[in-house]
Amino acid sequence: MNLLSFIRAFTNRSEKDVFKRTQGRLTRTYSGLIMLFLIVFIFIVYSVLYVVILKNQEHELQSLVNQEASFIEDYLVKNEQKDLREFQNQEVVFAGVNQYFYYVVNSNGELIMGNEANHQLRPDLLSLVNARLQRDNEIRKEILHIEAGPKGRGRKMEFRPREFNQDIHLMIASRSIYYKGQFIGNLYIGKDITFAYQLFHWLLMILVMLGIVFFGAAVYMSVVMSKRAMVPITGAFTRQREFVADASHELRTPLSVLLSSIDAMEMTIEPAKEEAFVGKLLTNMRQEVKRMTNLVSDLLTLARSDANPNELSKETFEFRPHAEKAVESVGPLAAEKEIALSMQAPNSLTATGDQQRLSQLLYILLDNAIKYTPTGGKVKLSLSNEGKDLYISVQDTGIGIKQEDFEHIFERFYRADKSRTRQVGGHGLGLSIAKWIVETHGGTIKLSSKVGEGSTFVVRIPSRGQEIH
Repeated sequence: MNLLSFIRAFTNRSEKDVFKRTQGRLTRTYSGLIMLFLIVFIFIVYSVLYVVILKNQEHELQSLVNQEASFIEDYLVKNEQKDLREFQNQEVVFAGVNQYFYYVVNSNGELIMGNEANHQLRPDLLSLVNARLQRDNEIRKEILHIEAGPKGRGRKMEFRPREFNQDIHLMIASRSIYYKGQFIGNLYIGKDITFAYQLFHWLLMILVMLGIVFFGAAVYMSVVMSKRAMVPITGAFTRQREFVADASHELRTPLSVLLSSIDAMEMTIEPAKEEAFVGKLLTNMRQEVKRMTNLVSDLLTLARSDANPNELSKETFEFRPHAEKAVESVGPLAAEKEIALSMQAPNSLTATGDQQRLSQLLYILLDNAIKYTPTGGKVKLSLSNEGKDLYISVQDTGIGIKQEDFEHIFERFYRADKSRTRQVGGHGLGLSIAKWIVETHGGTIKLSSKVGEGSTFVVRIPSRGQEIH
């Protein structure tokens, strides 16, 4: 979000809402950064331990298979015989830590000699060994699936308890055995590394639990940090709000004096031809002073709304007289541009809310429609009660609003067409005040528009006993 967007968002909402949203964004940002670092840390720790442990197991298994293959070859040379079947019952291969099996298989895939931790698994292990040709010094990982059979049936009921319904992770290494340069067979040694995968599982669970704990700590730290970061912003906003309110209040008096002085000067001017230039200057001065007065009044309204959003009163009253008065008030503006101004409303029309603010809402919408409607256009005010809700619709045949400006049209000081706005005398606060009035009454304001055809503002003011907030 750039600075301009931040200022618009910051000034377009109430203080409480803006601070809450800003603090929420800061909290999410801080929490996200901390959690990102934590996730990266957990991933690195887990990956390093995974690689280190498996590499260590591979190194031990490779050393074991080389050692035992050399032992067998030395044994064959020492006894001057190449048929291992003659002493397959002798323990020529020493059991290593977690060693699950060892086999010596000839070139035809036939078992010459071997042993395993569970004799019932020999067919499965041989099938696993012969499934793929394995080169010397190659380490491969396989999974042996074991299922417990029905009671009293099959050899699988003789398995050790830990082997029921589980997968055994095996790491298999191989080494070719030669006797005087003649190939005898391949030595396969399988090591049970199930414990390592169980260790990885528990390690991951521990890291995830630690991550959850640290996530809670990260959120708490983020809330604290975001609150501290909001302190200078809150102070700056408060000073800005106080300055706008004080400046607007102080400017009202001199502007009123200027307007009264211009009126007095106009009364003393003779309608002579040579004084026409002076009269024109006074007229221009009057218009500018009125424009400044309206701007100061709008600024003071917004400053008060920020300071005390609950200042509106709530009462049920007849709304039609207020609507007629608003139409009458803007009538000269419409007549000056030859705009057909009309009102459609039932004879009885009730509203619940602040009379002054709802009347101001009507004036803002009508004034805005007249300003942006070309000469000879139409502006229509429609009022109705649906249930107990009040509906206000202001439709014009003006220049319309672009679709991309819809989300910004209610922001303070936002003007879709700045050059045209200066010509008609707008300053970009009217619709912002209108939205504040509607939202403070718990209602909604919607816009539909098409460029070159006009715009329609539809307002709903609920009257079903809602509290003004």
